Amino acid sequence: KSKMMNKKCDNKSVGMLVWRDGGLLLIERKKPPFGFALPAGHIDGDNSFEESAKRELQEEVGLETQNIKLLIEGRKENPCRREGGSWHYWKIYQIESENEIKRSEDETKQAIFCKKDDLLLLAVKTEKYLHGDIKQDAWEKSPGLEPVWYEWLKELKII
Repeated sequence: KSKMMNKKCDNKSVGMLVWRDGGLLLIERKKPPFGFALPAGHIDGDNSFEESAKRELQEEVGLETQNIKLLIEGRKENPCRREGGSWHYWKIYQIESENEIKRSEDETKQAIFCKKDDLLLLAVKTEKYLHGDIKQDAWEKSPGLEPVWYEWLKELKII
């Protein structure tokens, strides 16, 4: 755990949208930055963003990738726990996967398929948090969307 703290950020991240029955797969992060997020992670020496997307999906939620499609990419100012991790260049993929979810006990509190209405409720909570209406300790107990995912989901016109 502590080695992660000294790990240098490569400032390159992937995120994966997995839809099932009208619900978007979200994980509740166990470690900072807190919030509901899409399965995501750093490149960390993989040969490609796509390779990382497949690895992270497997690590965080136990899913095999059947189909992968790049949806959007770009730079976001968003913090991670790593040294130098104040921004990331993101590639966001849409993934098709059939198998059962086996979430990482280390990295996630829960994994859920979230319908549009519930996504919007999480988004409203994030807006309140960003405006300072929800304090940090209350946020950690019951968060909304991790701010970077709030931004991406807005850009993708999902929320």
